Amino acid sequence: MNDSIRLPGHRFLHSPGPSRVPDEVLHAMSRQPMDLADPRLDRCIAACEAGLKRVLQTEQADVFLYASNGHGAWEAVIANVVAPGQAVLVAGTGHFSESWAVQTEAMGGRVIRTPWVQGRPIDPADVEAVLREDVKREIVAVFIVHTDTASGITNDLPAMRAAMDRADHPALLVVDVVASLAAAPFAMDATRVNVVLGASQKALMVPPGLAFVAVDATAMEVSRRNSTPRFYWDWERRKSPLSYRKFCGTPPQSLIAGLEASLGLIFREGLAEVLERHRRLAEAVQAAVQCWSEGGALRFFCEVPAARSVSVTTIEVSEGIDPEAIRSVARERFEVAIAGGLGPLAGRAFRIGHLGDINPAMILGCLGGVEAAMTVQGVPFGRGGVERAIARLALD
Repeated sequence: MNDSIRLPGHRFLHSPGPSRVPDEVLHAMSRQPMDLADPRLDRCIAACEAGLKRVLQTEQADVFLYASNGHGAWEAVIANVVAPGQAVLVAGTGHFSESWAVQTEAMGGRVIRTPWVQGRPIDPADVEAVLREDVKREIVAVFIVHTDTASGITNDLPAMRAAMDRADHPALLVVDVVASLAAAPFAMDATRVNVVLGASQKALMVPPGLAFVAVDATAMEVSRRNSTPRFYWDWERRKSPLSYRKFCGTPPQSLIAGLEASLGLIFREGLAEVLERHRRLAEAVQAAVQCWSEGGALRFFCEVPAARSVSVTTIEVSEGIDPEAIRSVARERFEVAIAGGLGPLAGRAFRIGHLGDINPAMILGCLGGVEAAMTVQGVPFGRGGVERAIARLALD
Protein backbone atom coordinates (compact mmCIF):
# COMPACT_ATOMS: atom_id res chain seq x y z
CA MET A 1 0.00 0.00 0.00
CA ASN A 2 1.65 3.24 -1.18
CA ASP A 3 0.17 6.58 -0.14
CA SER A 4 0.72 9.29 -2.73
CA ILE A 5 1.34 11.87 0.01
CA ARG A 6 3.09 11.21 3.27
CA LEU A 7 1.74 13.39 6.06
CA PRO A 8 4.10 14.44 8.86
CA GLY A 9 4.03 12.66 12.19
CA HIS A 10 2.34 9.31 12.63
CA ARG A 11 -1.24 8.11 12.55
CA PHE A 12 -2.59 7.22 15.98
CA LEU A 13 -3.80 3.60 16.00
CA HIS A 14 -6.63 3.14 18.47
CA SER A 15 -8.35 0.07 17.17
CA PRO A 16 -8.63 -2.71 19.77
CA GLY A 17 -6.43 -4.87 17.56
CA PRO A 18 -4.23 -4.77 15.73
CA SER A 19 -2.68 -2.38 18.19
CA ARG A 20 0.46 -0.25 18.02
CA VAL A 21 3.69 -2.26 17.86
CA PRO A 22 6.57 -0.89 19.98
CA ASP A 23 9.84 -0.05 18.25
CA GLU A 24 11.64 -2.71 20.33
CA VAL A 25 9.31 -5.36 18.92
CA LEU A 26 9.73 -4.13 15.35
CA HIS A 27 13.51 -4.17 15.76
CA ALA A 28 13.44 -7.72 17.13
CA MET A 29 11.35 -8.86 14.18
CA SER A 30 13.78 -7.34 11.68
CA ARG A 31 16.52 -9.86 12.48
CA GLN A 32 17.46 -12.48 9.90
CA PRO A 33 15.90 -15.95 10.35
CA MET A 34 17.89 -18.75 11.97
CA ASP A 35 18.33 -22.33 10.84
CA LEU A 36 16.13 -24.73 12.77
CA ALA A 37 19.08 -26.29 14.63
CA ASP A 38 20.30 -22.94 15.97
CA PRO A 39 20.07 -23.06 19.80
CA ARG A 40 19.05 -19.39 19.80
CA LEU A 41 15.75 -20.40 18.22
CA ASP A 42 15.04 -22.91 20.98
CA ARG A 43 15.87 -20.26 23.59
CA CYS A 44 13.51 -17.79 21.94
CA ILE A 45 10.63 -20.30 21.88
CA ALA A 46 11.29 -21.29 25.48
CA ALA A 47 11.30 -17.64 26.54
CA CYS A 48 7.92 -17.12 24.87
CA GLU A 49 6.42 -20.19 26.50
CA ALA A 50 7.73 -19.23 29.93
CA GLY A 51 6.74 -15.60 29.49
CA LEU A 52 3.18 -16.47 28.49
CA LYS A 53 2.86 -18.77 31.50
CA ARG A 54 4.01 -15.89 33.69
CA VAL A 55 1.44 -13.48 32.23
CA LEU A 56 -1.28 -16.15 32.41
CA GLN A 57 -0.24 -16.86 36.02
CA THR A 58 0.00 -20.59 35.57
CA GLU A 59 2.70 -23.00 36.67
CA GLN A 60 1.30 -26.27 35.42
CA ALA A 61 -0.24 -25.62 32.01
CA ASP A 62 1.39 -26.54 28.71
CA VAL A 63 1.62 -23.66 26.21
CA PHE A 64 1.26 -24.28 22.47
CA LEU A 65 2.00 -21.56 19.90
CA TYR A 66 0.37 -21.43 16.47
CA ALA A 67 1.02 -19.46 13.30
CA SER A 68 -2.56 -18.22 13.15
CA ASN A 69 -4.98 -15.57 14.35
CA GLY A 70 -7.42 -15.98 17.24
CA HIS A 71 -9.86 -17.95 15.08
CA GLY A 72 -7.10 -20.50 14.63
CA ALA A 73 -6.80 -20.78 18.41
CA TRP A 74 -10.56 -21.34 18.58
CA GLU A 75 -10.19 -24.14 16.05
CA ALA A 76 -7.33 -25.70 18.01
CA VAL A 77 -9.52 -25.81 21.11
CA ILE A 78 -12.53 -27.22 19.27
CA ALA A 79 -10.47 -29.87 17.47
CA ASN A 80 -8.83 -31.08 20.68
CA VAL A 81 -11.75 -30.87 23.11
CA VAL A 82 -14.99 -31.38 21.17
CA ALA A 83 -15.78 -34.58 19.28
CA PRO A 84 -18.48 -34.39 16.58
CA GLY A 85 -21.90 -34.46 18.23
CA GLN A 86 -20.64 -33.51 21.67
CA ALA A 87 -22.24 -30.55 23.43
CA VAL A 88 -20.58 -27.26 24.35
CA LEU A 89 -22.08 -24.39 26.33
CA VAL A 90 -21.18 -21.02 24.79
CA ALA A 91 -22.10 -18.15 27.10
CA GLY A 92 -23.60 -15.28 25.11
CA THR A 93 -21.48 -12.14 24.89
CA GLY A 94 -22.50 -10.93 21.44
CA HIS A 95 -20.47 -10.99 18.26
CA PHE A 96 -17.45 -13.01 19.37
CA SER A 97 -19.25 -15.67 21.40
CA GLU A 98 -21.63 -16.18 18.49
CA SER A 99 -18.72 -16.42 16.04
CA TRP A 100 -17.07 -19.03 18.25
CA ALA A 101 -20.37 -20.93 18.50
CA VAL A 102 -20.83 -20.94 14.72
CA GLN A 103 -17.26 -22.19 14.24
CA THR A 104 -17.90 -24.98 16.75
CA GLU A 105 -21.04 -26.02 14.90
CA ALA A 106 -19.17 -25.99 11.60
CA MET A 107 -16.73 -28.51 13.09
CA GLY A 108 -19.52 -30.83 14.22
CA GLY A 109 -20.07 -29.71 17.79
CA ARG A 110 -23.53 -29.25 19.31
CA VAL A 111 -23.78 -25.77 20.80
CA ILE A 112 -26.00 -24.66 23.66
CA ARG A 113 -26.15 -20.87 24.04
CA THR A 114 -27.08 -18.73 26.99
CA PRO A 115 -28.96 -15.57 26.00
CA TRP A 116 -27.07 -12.38 25.21
CA VAL A 117 -28.60 -9.29 26.77
CA GLN A 118 -27.27 -6.25 24.92
CA GLY A 119 -25.25 -3.95 27.10
CA ARG A 120 -24.89 -6.51 29.91
CA PRO A 121 -22.19 -9.02 30.89
CA ILE A 122 -22.84 -12.76 31.12
CA ASP A 123 -25.21 -13.68 33.95
CA PRO A 124 -23.55 -16.52 35.93
CA ALA A 125 -27.03 -17.76 36.88
CA ASP A 126 -27.70 -18.55 33.21
CA VAL A 127 -24.56 -20.68 33.05
CA GLU A 128 -25.44 -22.44 36.29
CA ALA A 129 -29.00 -23.15 35.13
CA VAL A 130 -27.89 -24.79 31.87
CA LEU A 131 -25.33 -26.94 33.67
CA ARG A 132 -27.87 -28.05 36.30
CA GLU A 133 -30.26 -29.09 33.53
CA ASP A 134 -27.52 -31.23 31.97
CA VAL A 135 -28.23 -34.22 34.22
CA LYS A 136 -26.54 -36.62 31.79
CA ARG A 137 -23.37 -34.50 31.89
CA GLU A 138 -23.20 -34.26 28.11
CA ILE A 139 -21.65 -30.78 28.03
CA VAL A 140 -17.90 -31.23 27.71
CA ALA A 141 -16.86 -27.57 27.99
CA VAL A 142 -18.06 -24.07 28.81
CA PHE A 143 -16.68 -21.44 26.41
CA ILE A 144 -16.35 -17.93 27.85
CA VAL A 145 -15.06 -14.80 26.08
CA HIS A 146 -13.38 -12.81 28.84
CA THR A 147 -13.54 -9.45 27.03
CA ASP A 148 -15.76 -9.23 23.98
CA THR A 149 -13.99 -6.76 21.74
CA ALA A 150 -17.18 -5.82 19.90
CA SER A 151 -19.19 -4.86 22.96
CA GLY A 152 -16.34 -3.61 25.16
CA ILE A 153 -17.67 -5.76 28.02
CA THR A 154 -15.49 -7.83 30.37
CA ASN A 155 -17.06 -10.82 32.09
CA ASP A 156 -16.49 -11.98 35.67
CA LEU A 157 -14.48 -15.20 35.40
CA PRO A 158 -14.41 -16.08 39.12
CA ALA A 159 -18.20 -15.79 39.06
CA MET A 160 -18.32 -18.17 36.08
CA ARG A 161 -16.15 -20.71 37.91
CA ALA A 162 -18.32 -20.36 41.02
CA ALA A 163 -21.45 -21.02 38.93
CA MET A 164 -19.89 -24.19 37.55
CA ASP A 165 -18.94 -25.28 41.07
CA ARG A 166 -22.47 -24.71 42.36
CA ALA A 167 -23.79 -26.86 39.51
CA ASP A 168 -21.16 -29.49 40.39
CA HIS A 169 -20.52 -30.01 36.69
CA PRO A 170 -17.31 -31.57 35.31
CA ALA A 171 -17.20 -29.51 32.08
CA LEU A 172 -13.95 -27.82 31.18
CA LEU A 173 -13.77 -24.05 31.63
CA VAL A 174 -12.33 -22.62 28.40
CA VAL A 175 -11.58 -18.89 28.25
CA ASP A 176 -10.78 -16.59 25.34
CA VAL A 177 -8.37 -13.90 26.59
CA VAL A 178 -7.54 -12.47 23.15
CA ALA A 179 -8.66 -8.95 24.13
CA SER A 180 -7.90 -9.05 27.85
CA LEU A 181 -4.52 -10.68 28.48
CA ALA A 182 -1.87 -8.20 29.67
CA ALA A 183 -4.59 -5.55 30.08
CA ALA A 184 -7.07 -6.93 32.62
CA PRO A 185 -6.36 -9.08 35.68
CA PHE A 186 -6.32 -12.80 34.85
CA ALA A 187 -5.03 -15.78 36.80
CA MET A 188 -5.41 -19.16 35.13
CA ASP A 189 -4.49 -21.39 38.07
CA ALA A 190 -6.26 -19.36 40.76
CA THR A 191 -9.49 -19.26 38.74
CA ARG A 192 -9.13 -22.94 37.80
CA VAL A 193 -9.41 -22.33 34.09
CA ASN A 194 -8.66 -25.50 32.13
CA VAL A 195 -7.91 -24.01 28.71
CA VAL A 196 -6.92 -20.46 27.76
CA LEU A 197 -6.50 -19.11 24.24
CA GLY A 198 -5.13 -15.81 23.02
CA ALA A 199 -3.50 -13.99 20.15
CA SER A 200 -0.65 -11.59 19.56
CA GLN A 201 -2.19 -8.42 18.12
CA LYS A 202 -3.77 -6.75 21.12
CA ALA A 203 -2.21 -6.03 24.53
CA LEU A 204 0.69 -8.37 23.71
CA MET A 205 1.78 -5.69 21.18
CA VAL A 206 2.84 -8.00 18.34
CA PRO A 207 1.53 -7.90 14.75
CA PRO A 208 -1.30 -10.31 13.89
CA GLY A 209 -0.44 -13.89 13.03
CA LEU A 210 0.56 -15.61 16.27
CA ALA A 211 -1.86 -17.38 18.62
CA PHE A 212 -1.45 -19.57 21.69
CA VAL A 213 -3.34 -22.07 23.79
CA ALA A 214 -2.54 -22.96 27.42
CA VAL A 215 -3.83 -26.36 28.54
CA ASP A 216 -3.95 -27.93 32.00
CA ALA A 217 -3.67 -31.65 32.77
CA THR A 218 -7.44 -32.19 32.90
CA ALA A 219 -7.93 -30.71 29.45
CA MET A 220 -4.98 -32.67 28.07
CA GLU A 221 -6.62 -35.89 29.23
CA VAL A 222 -9.90 -34.87 27.54
CA SER A 223 -7.93 -34.21 24.37
CA ARG A 224 -6.25 -37.63 24.52
CA ARG A 225 -9.64 -39.34 24.76
CA ASN A 226 -11.07 -37.29 21.88
CA SER A 227 -11.08 -39.30 18.65
CA THR A 228 -11.57 -36.27 16.37
CA PRO A 229 -9.11 -36.52 13.43
CA ARG A 230 -6.60 -33.67 13.63
CA PHE A 231 -2.98 -33.00 12.79
CA TYR A 232 -1.85 -29.37 12.68
CA TRP A 233 -3.88 -28.40 15.77
CA ASP A 234 -3.10 -31.52 17.82
CA TRP A 235 -1.75 -30.73 21.30
CA GLU A 236 -0.21 -34.15 21.87
CA ARG A 237 1.67 -33.97 18.56
CA ARG A 238 3.04 -30.52 19.44
CA LYS A 239 4.19 -31.53 22.91
CA SER A 240 7.82 -31.95 21.93
CA PRO A 241 11.23 -30.46 22.73
CA LEU A 242 11.90 -30.04 19.00
CA SER A 243 11.02 -26.65 17.56
CA TYR A 244 9.75 -27.95 14.23
CA ARG A 245 7.40 -30.35 16.05
CA LYS A 246 6.21 -27.64 18.42
CA PHE A 247 5.00 -25.78 15.33
CA CYS A 248 4.15 -28.75 13.13
CA GLY A 249 6.75 -27.41 10.72
CA THR A 250 8.80 -24.24 10.42
CA PRO A 251 8.22 -21.79 13.30
CA PRO A 252 7.13 -18.21 12.47
CA GLN A 253 10.47 -16.87 13.66
CA SER A 254 9.88 -13.14 13.22
CA LEU A 255 6.64 -13.20 15.21
CA ILE A 256 8.21 -15.32 17.95
CA ALA A 257 11.12 -12.87 18.20
CA GLY A 258 8.58 -10.06 18.46
CA LEU A 259 6.68 -11.85 21.22
CA GLU A 260 9.87 -12.42 23.20
CA ALA A 261 10.62 -8.69 22.96
CA SER A 262 7.07 -7.66 23.91
CA LEU A 263 7.04 -9.96 26.93
CA GLY A 264 10.36 -8.43 27.96
CA LEU A 265 8.77 -4.97 27.83
CA ILE A 266 5.84 -6.14 29.96
CA PHE A 267 8.10 -7.63 32.62
CA ARG A 268 10.41 -4.63 32.59
CA GLU A 269 7.47 -2.35 33.34
CA GLY A 270 6.03 -4.91 35.74
CA LEU A 271 2.84 -6.88 35.12
CA ALA A 272 1.01 -5.20 37.99
CA GLU A 273 2.08 -1.79 36.65
CA VAL A 274 0.90 -2.71 33.15
CA LEU A 275 -2.53 -3.63 34.47
CA GLU A 276 -2.70 -0.44 36.53
CA ARG A 277 -1.75 1.65 33.49
CA HIS A 278 -4.57 0.09 31.50
CA ARG A 279 -7.01 0.84 34.31
CA ARG A 280 -5.99 4.51 34.48
CA LEU A 281 -6.14 5.05 30.72
CA ALA A 282 -9.49 3.28 30.42
CA GLU A 283 -10.93 5.48 33.14
CA ALA A 284 -9.69 8.56 31.29
CA VAL A 285 -11.44 7.43 28.10
CA GLN A 286 -14.58 6.61 30.03
CA ALA A 287 -14.55 10.05 31.66
CA ALA A 288 -14.47 11.63 28.20
CA VAL A 289 -17.25 9.39 26.88
CA GLN A 290 -19.39 10.18 29.91
CA CYS A 291 -18.98 13.87 29.09
CA TRP A 292 -19.77 13.32 25.40
CA SER A 293 -22.93 11.41 26.30
CA GLU A 294 -24.36 14.52 27.94
CA GLY A 295 -25.08 15.85 24.44
CA GLY A 296 -27.72 13.16 24.01
CA ALA A 297 -26.39 11.51 20.84
CA LEU A 298 -23.78 9.12 22.26
CA ARG A 299 -23.80 6.59 25.09
CA PHE A 300 -21.81 3.72 26.52
CA PHE A 301 -22.91 0.43 25.00
CA CYS A 302 -21.98 -1.33 28.26
CA GLU A 303 -24.63 -0.40 30.80
CA VAL A 304 -22.71 -1.79 33.79
CA PRO A 305 -19.77 0.48 34.73
CA ALA A 306 -17.88 -2.30 36.53
CA ALA A 307 -18.01 -4.46 33.37
CA ARG A 308 -16.54 -1.81 31.04
CA SER A 309 -13.37 -3.13 29.51
CA VAL A 310 -9.91 -1.71 30.16
CA SER A 311 -9.03 -2.66 26.57
CA VAL A 312 -11.73 -1.01 24.45
CA THR A 313 -14.71 1.27 24.89
CA THR A 314 -17.73 0.78 22.64
CA ILE A 315 -19.76 3.95 22.03
CA GLU A 316 -23.27 3.60 20.65
CA VAL A 317 -24.69 6.45 18.55
CA SER A 318 -28.25 7.64 18.11
CA GLU A 319 -30.26 6.92 14.98
CA GLY A 320 -29.31 9.25 12.15
CA ILE A 321 -25.64 9.49 13.12
CA ASP A 322 -23.17 7.61 10.92
CA PRO A 323 -20.32 6.18 13.01
CA GLU A 324 -18.41 5.27 9.86
CA ALA A 325 -18.34 8.93 8.83
CA ILE A 326 -16.90 9.82 12.25
CA ARG A 327 -14.25 7.16 11.78
CA SER A 328 -13.39 8.33 8.29
CA VAL A 329 -12.98 11.97 9.28
CA ALA A 330 -10.98 11.04 12.37
CA ARG A 331 -8.60 8.92 10.30
CA GLU A 332 -8.25 10.99 7.13
CA ARG A 333 -8.31 14.53 8.56
CA PHE A 334 -7.03 14.10 12.08
CA GLU A 335 -4.81 10.96 11.81
CA VAL A 336 -6.66 9.02 14.52
CA ALA A 337 -7.72 5.50 13.56
CA ILE A 338 -10.56 4.04 15.64
CA ALA A 339 -12.72 0.96 15.08
CA GLY A 340 -16.30 0.47 13.95
CA GLY A 341 -19.12 -1.67 15.23
CA LEU A 342 -19.07 -5.43 14.60
CA GLY A 343 -21.88 -7.91 14.09
CA PRO A 344 -25.15 -6.58 15.54
CA LEU A 345 -23.40 -3.28 16.34
CA ALA A 346 -22.32 -2.58 12.75
CA GLY A 347 -23.50 0.91 11.83
CA ARG A 348 -24.57 1.53 15.43
CA ALA A 349 -21.30 2.18 17.23
CA PHE A 350 -17.65 3.08 17.10
CA ARG A 351 -14.90 1.78 19.35
CA ILE A 352 -11.81 3.32 20.92
CA GLY A 353 -9.00 0.90 21.71
CA HIS A 354 -6.79 1.78 24.68
CA LEU A 355 -4.60 -1.24 25.12
CA GLY A 356 -1.01 -2.27 24.62
CA ASP A 357 1.72 0.28 23.87
CA ILE A 358 -0.32 3.31 24.98
CA ASN A 359 0.42 6.26 27.29
CA PRO A 360 -1.60 9.28 28.54
CA ALA A 361 -0.45 11.65 25.80
CA MET A 362 -1.57 9.18 23.13
CA ILE A 363 -4.98 8.79 24.79
CA LEU A 364 -5.46 12.56 24.96
CA GLY A 365 -4.46 12.90 21.31
CA CYS A 366 -6.94 10.20 20.34
CA LEU A 367 -9.77 11.81 22.29
CA GLY A 368 -8.97 15.19 20.76
CA GLY A 369 -9.07 13.69 17.28
CA VAL A 370 -12.43 12.03 17.93
CA GLU A 371 -13.85 15.31 19.29
CA ALA A 372 -12.57 17.11 16.19
CA ALA A 373 -14.20 14.53 13.91
CA MET A 374 -17.51 14.78 15.72
CA THR A 375 -17.34 18.57 15.47
CA VAL A 376 -16.78 18.37 11.71
CA GLN A 377 -19.69 15.94 11.38
CA GLY A 378 -22.01 18.11 13.45
CA VAL A 379 -22.56 15.41 16.06
CA PRO A 380 -24.07 16.86 19.25
CA PHE A 381 -21.82 15.90 22.14
CA GLY A 382 -21.07 17.21 25.60
CA ARG A 383 -18.09 19.56 25.38
CA GLY A 384 -15.04 19.19 27.55
CA GLY A 385 -14.37 15.46 27.23
CA VAL A 386 -10.63 15.89 26.89
CA GLU A 387 -10.60 18.14 29.95
CA ARG A 388 -12.40 15.47 31.97
CA ALA A 389 -9.92 12.87 30.81
CA ILE A 390 -7.06 15.15 31.90
CA ALA A 391 -8.72 15.64 35.27
CA ARG A 392 -9.02 11.88 35.69
CA LEU A 393 -5.39 11.30 34.77
CA ALA A 394 -4.28 14.06 37.15
CA LEU A 395 -5.75 12.13 40.08
CA ASP A 396 -3.03 9.45 39.93
